[in-house]
Amino acid sequence: MNKIITASVTFLFIAISSCAQQNDKPKPSLNHIAQYVVDLKVSTDFYMNIIGLDTIPEPFHDNKHTWFAVGPKSHLHIIAGAAQKIPHDKNSHLCFTVNSVPDFTVNLKKNNIPFESWTGEKNTWTNRVDGVKQIYFQDPDGYWIEINDATR
Repeated sequence: MNKIITASVTFLFIAISSCAQQNDKPKPSLNHIAQYVVDLKVSTDFYMNIIGLDTIPEPFHDNKHTWFAVGPKSHLHIIAGAAQKIPHDKNSHLCFTVNSVPDFTVNLKKNNIPFESWTGEKNTWTNRVDGVKQIYFQDPDGYWIEINDATR
């Protein structure tokens, strides 16, 4: 009888340990987002000078890629070679957080880049129910970008 109890307890311990180990696995995290663009120089300049991203070393050194840091271990890859610009829906967008949406729009206006609220109202932002301000605009290839102040 003791052997049966010991075997049952051992089996239960192994089963619980196995479940615990499965639950302790690290969750997937964002590594990179890739955007296929028509003109690498134009898009690189846009993401550096309008969005304010910093480039990071890219391993290919083939003049067809620019990599940007967008988080501690996350990147945005701009890849040359798209034959043409294609329409993109606003629901599919990249989002970056800034300290102040109104301050960010100063640079957009200076560079004649139109922006809008979620509903499409020009030159204004959306005030979400949680108090976050957000604007939307498009990069040179028509990809939508959201800028918000959700720093909380």
